Amino acid sequence: MLDFNNTEIAFLSKSNNDLRNAHLLYSTIASPALVKGAKGISEFALKMGVPVGWAVKPTLYRQFVGGETLDECTKTVEILSRENVKSVLDYSAEGGKELGDVERAYQETIRSIDYAKGNPNIAYTVFKPTAMVVGPVLEKASEGLHLNDIEKTEMDNFRTRIFSLCRRAYENGVRILIDAEHYATQDIIDKITEEAMEMFNKESVIVFHTLQMYRHDRIAYLKYLHLEAKKKNYKPGIKFVRGAYMEEERVRAGVRGYLSPIHATKADTDRSYDDGLRYVVDNINDFELFSGTHNYESNYLLASLIQEKGLSKNDPRIFFSQLFGMSDNISFALAREGYNICKYIPYAPVKDVLPYLLRRAEENTSMAGQTGRELSLIKAEMNRRNMRLI
Repeated sequence: MLDFNNTEIAFLSKSNNDLRNAHLLYSTIASPALVKGAKGISEFALKMGVPVGWAVKPTLYRQFVGGETLDECTKTVEILSRENVKSVLDYSAEGGKELGDVERAYQETIRSIDYAKGNPNIAYTVFKPTAMVVGPVLEKASEGLHLNDIEKTEMDNFRTRIFSLCRRAYENGVRILIDAEHYATQDIIDKITEEAMEMFNKESVIVFHTLQMYRHDRIAYLKYLHLEAKKKNYKPGIKFVRGAYMEEERVRAGVRGYLSPIHATKADTDRSYDDGLRYVVDNINDFELFSGTHNYESNYLLASLIQEKGLSKNDPRIFFSQLFGMSDNISFALAREGYNICKYIPYAPVKDVLPYLLRRAEENTSMAGQTGRELSLIKAEMNRRNMRLI
C-alpha cells in the first residue's frame, strides 16, 4: 500500500550529513525574506563576476543539482537506480541569449541523448525550447511582428535544432521531453512539437509534449491532439505539469489586455491536472504519459487509475516524476511499490545553474505547504535515527 509518510524509505539513500544539510536548507528556504535577500546578493555577485560557488555548492547546489557535467551525475544516477528510481538529466544552464550559449545548450543536449542511449537507468532526455533560439526572435514571431532576414533565418535554425534533437533521440531509441514555455511563445512550440511527434512517434513514442495544466485551455488542447494524432497515425507522448510562470502570466495578460490563460484558483488547476490524467489513462492505448507532480492527491490518483484499468504498475507507457532534492517520500514510495518513477536531475556549472537554483528556492518558499512538508519529513527521519536537530 502506498505510504508517502514513511521516512525510512524516503531517506534510505541519505546520510546523516545529507539530512542535516537538507534540514538547514529547508529551514532557510522557509523564510521568504532570507530567500529574497540571498537572491539579490547572488544576482549582484554574478553580475560583478564575484565567485559564488563556495557558498552555493554545499547548500542549494548539493540539494537540487546532480553535478556540473554528465560524468559528475553518474554517481547520483547509480544511487537512485539502486532504489529502482530512474533519472532524467536536464542541462539547466540559463540566462544566455548569444549564439554561443545556444550552441552550447544544443551540443550538451546531444551529449545527453548519446549518454542515455542503451542506459537502462536514464528514462528520458529533455530540453528547454527557448534555449535553442538566439535573442527575442521567438517572442517577435509569436506576436506576429515583422522579422528581418537574419531573424527569419534564426527562426528556421530554431526549428532545425529542435528537429535535429528529436531525430538524434529517435536514432538512439531515447525518449525526449520538450519542456513548456510562456503562453506568449507556446503556440509556435505546440505546432513544432506536433510535427515532431507526427514524424518520430509512428513506431514508438519518442517525442513528449509538455502541457501546463494551470492553463484553462489545455484539456481542450489535449483532446484536439488526440484526434489529430489518430488522423495522422501517431501516438503523442504527454508530460503533465501544473505550470511554472503563474504570476508572470497573469501580470502580462493584465498589461497586454487579454484574458489570463491561467486558472483562477489552485483547485481549478488541480482539477485540470487530474482530468488530464484520467483522459490519458482512459485512452492509454493512444498515448504515453509522464506525470510530473509533487501533489500527493494526483500521485495517489494516477496509481489508482492504473489499478482500475487493470494495468501493470510498471506499464512502460506510464511514468511518475519528481524533482531531484524534493518529495523523496513520494518518489521512493512509488518505486518501492513497483511503479515507474524518475527524478529530474539538473546539471550545469554553478554560475550557469544559479538562476535555476534561485527559482527553485523561491518556488519552495511560495509553494503552499511544500517547504513545511519537507521539513517535517526531515525532522521525523532525524528523530527516527536519534539525530540531534541543528
